[in-house]
Amino acid sequence: MSLEHDITDTLDVQGASCPIPVVKTKQAIDDLGVGDVLEVLATDSGSMNDIAGWADGTDGVTLLDQLEDDGVYIHYVKKTD
Repeated sequence: MSLEHDITDTLDVQGASCPIPVVKTKQAIDDLGVGDVLEVLATDSGSMNDIAGWADGTDGVTLLDQLEDDGVYIHYVKKTD
C-alpha cells in the first residue's frame, strides 16, 4: 500500500471500541501542529462513520482519507488551525 499523505504521527487504537478511537484522535490532534497529518489505525468498523462525523463537525481538522485494509480501518486527519 502506497501512502499519499505526509504522515506526522500514527495513533494505534486497534482493539478499542467507540468512543475511544474518536477520543484518542482528538487528544492526538490537539498535540500536533498546524498542517500535521495524523494516521489513525482502528479495528472498530464504526470508526469510519465516527471519525468522519467528528472531523466534519470539528473546526480545525480535515479528514483527508479513509480506507480499509484487511480489517484495519485507516484514517488520515489533518490539523488545519
